[in-house]
Amino acid sequence: MPTILTDTALVFGRYARQTLRSKAAMTFGALMPSLYLVLYGPLLAHMPLGGTGSSWQVLVPGLLLQLALFGASFAGMALIIEKQHGIVDRMRVTPVSRLALLLGRILRDAALLTVQAAVIVLVAVAMGLRAPLPGVLLGFAFTAVLALSLASLSYALAMKAAAPTSFAPLVNAVNMPAMLLSGLLLPMSLAPGWLDVLSHVMPLRYLVDAVRAAFVGHYSDPALLRGTLAALALLAVSVTAGTRYFRKAGA
Repeated sequence: MPTILTDTALVFGRYARQTLRSKAAMTFGALMPSLYLVLYGPLLAHMPLGGTGSSWQVLVPGLLLQLALFGASFAGMALIIEKQHGIVDRMRVTPVSRLALLLGRILRDAALLTVQAAVIVLVAVAMGLRAPLPGVLLGFAFTAVLALSLASLSYALAMKAAAPTSFAPLVNAVNMPAMLLSGLLLPMSLAPGWLDVLSHVMPLRYLVDAVRAAFVGHYSDPALLRGTLAALALLAVSVTAGTRYFRKAGA
């Protein structure tokens, strides 16, 4: 265990330094959600959204999880490029734990996306968001857990993909239904009955409802418990699957 922890810290440090040297990686991830805030958020200011709280308390939680959805699910693109340049092969012959090679990567991704989530919240506060600090911190926690889960699956898929051209379409094919059925931009309570029922098969729906409950300070809302259970279950399944395939693939 100490070896895995040490190796994970080494891998995390390597990729964290790499990220810090890339201004694009630090800024562009939060650009699209910020544009949603500036250009889309004001359109909802006076709309009845079928829930409690302001329109910002509905929109911002969805944008935080949207950030994790797209940012983490495409994390495997970098691994494909490393494979093409022989970096993965060189890492394979080092004594570093192969589990640590996965954990270090996904922890870097979660840390980066959480920092970007904080930037989005700061922009949202300037736009008019008012939310309790504990609720915002819970939102960051859900963002980080979703990032860990999806990054694990993304890296597992990247070990099998031969090129970005085969990886990206598959990720988009999953992400678009996930975004539309989870109510990231608008609550599913506004949807017709059949669509609301269908959305309950999407685990992300429960995370979105949980963060929205946290942003209005409803910490005893059953949605928060359901979202927590869904997030932990998704994390357990994703990291287990990612770890098994990562080891099997010889990364």
